[in-house]
Amino acid sequence: MQTIALEVKNVVKSYETDTGIINAVNDVSFQVHAGEFVALVGPSGSGKTTMLSILAALLSPTSGEVLIDGQDLAVMDESERVRLRREKIGFTFQSNNLIPFLTAQENVELMLRLNGRLDRTGKVRAGELLARLGLGDRLRNLPGQMSGGQQQRVAIARALIHSPSVVLADEPTASLDTERAFQVVQTFAALVHENQRAGIMVTHDLRMCAYVDRVLQMQDGKLVRTFENKKEILALARDSAHP
Repeated sequence: MQTIALEVKNVVKSYETDTGIINAVNDVSFQVHAGEFVALVGPSGSGKTTMLSILAALLSPTSGEVLIDGQDLAVMDESERVRLRREKIGFTFQSNNLIPFLTAQENVELMLRLNGRLDRTGKVRAGELLARLGLGDRLRNLPGQMSGGQQQRVAIARALIHSPSVVLADEPTASLDTERAFQVVQTFAALVHENQRAGIMVTHDLRMCAYVDRVLQMQDGKLVRTFENKKEILALARDSAHP
């Protein structure tokens, strides 16, 4: 039986505006298993970025539940949420958010340092993971000395190094050319599968869905469709490449 790493139950995120209440996320439910790579897609304003922020424990839902390894984020205080983010969640940002004065290896080791787990073994693992991502010759390079694709791969390594249960990626290919974008997502998918993490990627580029196991489509805050059949997913990716 597959392990449920992430469970979302009837999540609502509401905002009060001058014109009334807006539900940025409206009664959304889904599960992601360990070793599963899922794409969250939809037009601008569909709620996918808000949903990702809730999954990352950066936003609290108005109602509903989000469970990571069975732990309910809603019943945690802020210090408990900070600890959960640090230990159980890996996050790659659209802009990478690498620390400019740290080398590639030091940026990856940062998550181990924050968790009090940076030892000789951890340093070796960080180097091996970067090498696995094709950056074995860039360990001592600063972010400014690397291309956008190389920086994104460092960010992926940083998100995975502390063995989180859930790995979240916010538009990881937005600043990359097509070839580098496919390389980054293919590598990300492989690492999610190999390390049995639950991976969720927000993307506007449906071509990237060729590497995921499932596609969740949002619109107007609601989950409107799920693509689970691999043929359907590949057709979605193919059709977006050739409109």
